[in-house]
Amino acid sequence: MEKTYEEYKGLVDRHLLDLMPSVDSKSNTLYEAMKYSLSSGGKRLRPVLLLACCDFAGGNVLEALPYATAIEYIHTYSLIHDDLPAMDNDDLRRGKPTNHKVFGDAMAILAGDGLQTTAFEIMSRDMTLYLDDMEQLKKRVRAANIIAKGSGIRGMVAGQSADIENEKNRVSNEMLEYIHTNKTGALIKAAILAGLYLGDPDDRMIECFSQYADNFGLAFQISDDILDVTGDVKVMGKNPGQDLKDEKNTFTSLNGLDKAYEILDILLGNALEAIAEYYDNAEFFADLVNKLRVRDK
Repeated sequence: MEKTYEEYKGLVDRHLLDLMPSVDSKSNTLYEAMKYSLSSGGKRLRPVLLLACCDFAGGNVLEALPYATAIEYIHTYSLIHDDLPAMDNDDLRRGKPTNHKVFGDAMAILAGDGLQTTAFEIMSRDMTLYLDDMEQLKKRVRAANIIAKGSGIRGMVAGQSADIENEKNRVSNEMLEYIHTNKTGALIKAAILAGLYLGDPDDRMIECFSQYADNFGLAFQISDDILDVTGDVKVMGKNPGQDLKDEKNTFTSLNGLDKAYEILDILLGNALEAIAEYYDNAEFFADLVNKLRVRDK
């Protein structure tokens, strides 16, 4: 039976550190730096989406936890690196000092590296449990491959690279969509598809939820662009106005706030339309769309 967002999130929070490999005491500072950012809260959107999609496709949520955990490790590593002085240079994340402000730049880089590699260790370790069950192994290999692609040079890292290269240069909406679709949307889409493949989806379900993911992922980043203009530090947990200060390309800087709202509404409408045929059973995913719309009002 499908759970609420908070139930999925609670499951992730309870088990987020359980799969962390043991660390030699000589490397304890590295472990503490990794743990600091993992334990600092957050929406846990990506692992929640993965578990919810696994549930929706008839999979076992508890068996999907290694992949949900892994995708949160990857997301957290990306935030640590994003906050570094060489990238976005942020002092605050989720209402707390950013990792490099607590542990220094070098240890923050290593904490990000550690989280990224640990994510793949967790997934590959889980796969070894199914070497005698080819059907289950195939599901896990496919899920891990989707997560790798979404987080790598054909996904999140590609978007980050394009973002950095185009800082302080006004770009087209086409380029901005490329940046957002990859930097933010790719890992969200990976969570959705990996979760489905850990269940028993048919081709139509994959097609519909791929369209949902494309629209929801881009909408999520545009929502963040809007919040950077309209948000409050106490609500956001980070300093608003940073994008403007850094002369970053956003949907609000290129199109204005009203147009950004208009684009957001179109994308959210498209996301709902993509899963319309599942509406009676996909209320969880429709609620996420509606909450994203309310988030910016």
